[in-house]
Amino acid sequence: MKRRSLLTMVPAASVLFAMRSHGKPIPQPALTAAGFSIAVQCWSFNKYTLWEAIEKAASTGAGSVELYPGQKLGGPHGDLKMGPDLKPEVYQSLLEHLTKNGLVAVNFGVCEIPKDETKARATFEMAKTLGLYGLTTESLEALDTIEKLAKEYDVKVCFHNHPKGTKLGDPLKTLEAIKDRHENVGFCCDVGHLASSGWEPLEIVKKISTRIRSFHFKDRESIEKWTHDRPFGTGVINLPAILDEARSKGFAGNVSIEYEHNWETSVPEISQCVGYLRAYSKLKA
Repeated sequence: MKRRSLLTMVPAASVLFAMRSHGKPIPQPALTAAGFSIAVQCWSFNKYTLWEAIEKAASTGAGSVELYPGQKLGGPHGDLKMGPDLKPEVYQSLLEHLTKNGLVAVNFGVCEIPKDETKARATFEMAKTLGLYGLTTESLEALDTIEKLAKEYDVKVCFHNHPKGTKLGDPLKTLEAIKDRHENVGFCCDVGHLASSGWEPLEIVKKISTRIRSFHFKDRESIEKWTHDRPFGTGVINLPAILDEARSKGFAGNVSIEYEHNWETSVPEISQCVGYLRAYSKLKA
């Protein structure tokens, strides 16, 4: 299998910081020296409660998590599910559990954002309460509402691609829809879904890189057919070059490890992915 070098050069960090898009940044403690946050998408631990997922994410060495809707909270909150309809004291409890485990929440998704502004505000209010950098969605039909609220709340809204033939399956069509919108509107680029669609992920990233606000990061054995996730650096996706390209355009968001394999025993593999991203960050700082 191909392995990719981590030694490709990118512009100096000072240039990158100057190029970053508008919008509330990720908290400094969660940022790597390369200017992005290493997150675990809690979907990777969907067999567990959110309280357990946070503890598992902390054990991997990540600095942050991406939350997802519908996960049971667990801990002191039992069967309550993560979403924009929880009471303030529940969010406060969640923030305390994150702090206890040395993590911050940086993103929430993939979530539905309604066209109706009043209903959509609940999700943005949750983002404000939790101090989120971004929201990940596929609700392109609500783009006008999303753009207005993304600007007002200073939150990135990241449109997520699934494989070809599904909603938002063609990232170039999504780019056409968002290219002239506010800078807080962009992509959550799922490189695994690009590979499953038969696209060379790096080539797509080059075309959409100015609008990438977050990643769902994966490595795969093939870019011609679906294969299960692998620890970073053991597949064929050119992850360092993808990060280089995004950072050259000012990327400063969350790189979320979404590991959809070995669901109940994935901590060692996710830890390996975290280590890979930390090595990249150290080399490119």
